[in-house]
Amino acid sequence: MTDSGSRHHAIDYIELTVTDSAAAQAFYSSAFGWRFNDYGPAYAGIVNPGGPDLPEVGGLATGETAAVRGGPLVLLYSDDLDATVEQVRAAGGEIVNGPYAFPGGRRFHFTDPSGNELGVWSTS
Repeated sequence: MTDSGSRHHAIDYIELTVTDSAAAQAFYSSAFGWRFNDYGPAYAGIVNPGGPDLPEVGGLATGETAAVRGGPLVLLYSDDLDATVEQVRAAGGEIVNGPYAFPGGRRFHFTDPSGNELGVWSTS
């Protein structure tokens, strides 16, 4: 049996439903530097930030509508929250909450071009 690197009961993969895969890939590439493995018009895998030889960390699945806001919230980390806010705006995302302070740091929420809501936090 091969070790996949996955941990029992740990979050292993995040899949976002997007309405336009090319637009979503452009947004996440521009805002966060993400890279993708394109599997055709309906799916793109998110390349592991540790390198392409590691398992993908998630994917973009093309669907009719994105997930409803208010569901599980995916949080990303940033070393420079204010710069990330500007990168998200420049890439076409909409800031929907914050930045605001919370115990442990600051964070903000944004929606991507498909309407998915995610958050970004920082320790300062």
